[in-house]
Amino acid sequence: MEFVSIIIPAYNEEEIIGEVVARVKEVMKGDYEILVVDDGSTDKTKEVAEKAGSRVIEHPYNIGNGAAVKSGIRAAKGDILVTMDGDGQHNPEDIPRLIQDIGKYDMVVGARSKDSESKVHRDFANKIYNLFATYIAGKKVQDLTSGFRAVKALVAKKFLYLLPNTFSYPSTITLSLIRAGYSVKYEPIKLRSRTGKSKIKLFSDGLRFFLIMFKIATLFSPMKIFLPASLSLIFFGIVYYVYTFINFHRFTNMSLLLIVSGILFFLLGLISEQIAQLRLDRSEEG
Repeated sequence: MEFVSIIIPAYNEEEIIGEVVARVKEVMKGDYEILVVDDGSTDKTKEVAEKAGSRVIEHPYNIGNGAAVKSGIRAAKGDILVTMDGDGQHNPEDIPRLIQDIGKYDMVVGARSKDSESKVHRDFANKIYNLFATYIAGKKVQDLTSGFRAVKALVAKKFLYLLPNTFSYPSTITLSLIRAGYSVKYEPIKLRSRTGKSKIKLFSDGLRFFLIMFKIATLFSPMKIFLPASLSLIFFGIVYYVYTFINFHRFTNMSLLLIVSGILFFLLGLISEQIAQLRLDRSEEG
């Protein structure tokens, strides 16, 4: 039986972290460890987590949810890593379902079902993220942002250097594995209402996440972004040329600018694609 490490990032979760750890202990059988990564909490998160029976890794100040997960991955002893939120949204009873197919699959993601206790605007945003990620990955992505997942430790550590310090780490590791040819499965889970105030700010974090999505797109599938932009510029350049030629019998600088810009975008896409491939090759070597 493989050793399992449950990694729980937490920031000011003293109200619920003890219950989360206790419920994990009730569910888990065999060899396992519980790692709570206290991301610079100003309350008694560390004390409560330790009292509940977990090993605690402490950040000196708040670095970010993704940074906490990375600290947990580095310190984990397990062959299988399970990440879950420390705010009570994830049901520990789902952990056995996530880890049972690790071996056949490299990562199993807890995909939020329709009956999850989540906000309407969050569900709508997640649908958009999933559609965009599906386009980038070339494979259906059912839940891009879920932080509840199980993954082989060796696989996760290959992509550790790519993971950001923010809440977008699930998006990055999902697209990393898919683009590198690893197998990913989605297991339906029911999300519970979180305990306490959400750490995510709707507008500022939403805008930042969209920017991160485009960054991830250029990181893993640059031509999916550059090629449509290139073809659009060339198309409008030709259309504008036809319009000016018919009406004014001349070729304008604007047409030339649009067409040349389209060609340059295409060449930038080719270069970016080569860089992305080199990055994936580096992860394989690691």
